[in-house]
Amino acid sequence: MLYDISLRISYAYDNDADSSRHVLRLMPADLPGEQRLIAGNLDIQPRPDEWVSGTDFFGNRFSQIAFRKAHREIVFNMHARVERYESSAPLDMSPSLDTLGRDVQAWAGLGPLAPHHFIGVSPLVPQSVATSSFAHGLLSSKQTVFSAVRTIGNALNRELTYDDEATSVDTPMEEAFAARRGVCQDFTHIMISCLRSVGIPAGYVSGFLRTVPPPGQPRMEGADAMHAWVRAWCGTDMGWVEYDPTNAIDVGMDHIVVARGRDYSDIAPVRGQMRSYGDHTTAQSVDVLPL
Repeated sequence: MLYDISLRISYAYDNDADSSRHVLRLMPADLPGEQRLIAGNLDIQPRPDEWVSGTDFFGNRFSQIAFRKAHREIVFNMHARVERYESSAPLDMSPSLDTLGRDVQAWAGLGPLAPHHFIGVSPLVPQSVATSSFAHGLLSSKQTVFSAVRTIGNALNRELTYDDEATSVDTPMEEAFAARRGVCQDFTHIMISCLRSVGIPAGYVSGFLRTVPPPGQPRMEGADAMHAWVRAWCGTDMGWVEYDPTNAIDVGMDHIVVARGRDYSDIAPVRGQMRSYGDHTTAQSVDVLPL
């Protein structure tokens, strides 16, 4: 499936920022066998005084930019054409939950795909008695790991209500779980916490999701948004699988990957610092157009 993707993120400040520095992860990934970035362009206004691109530990491409002149607004415009490859339905080749630990221990390397990076706490996914109790109440020790991933994801989809006014980007995962409300970032962090609590390595994926309007309704330009979902390691034979708890589905051709990490803090689309005072506003719009 071919997609044209457009993303616009803007920041407006009450007062001039006399300098700022940002790290961006906005461009869709180029993943052999999964998706191909055919072409992509990132336009930034005003033009940064510094612009350096690179690849992080987990293989995600990033751009590091800096402004040395006063500015009251920054606008990021990303346009890309991506081919997302079709994949067959996952075949459950995962071990049982009570034997998964052997596979983790047998993994000798510490590269970006190693499950060891994704099994302990991370900055935005601390240990949680609440999510651990929830997860353990759903599973049996003889259940396969892949079945456990789906069981937890489906249960969270039933338990949580999607509410884009209930949380912000800074809301702690445990607070969102207690309220049983949140957005895709909250669903994803909560599911990661549940999976790690039962010994399943799990991480965070940011990207885009093609949305389909209701029958008879036109597609609204700019109505899409960046999305997030879960990546779980299901043992040596099966490897990594991805699941979308917000929609209770296995990740497929409608999901376009931007970056992968332990949690949102590793792969935030825009992260940075500025020197200013007062408040600021931000706006985001995304178009995912299938060709």
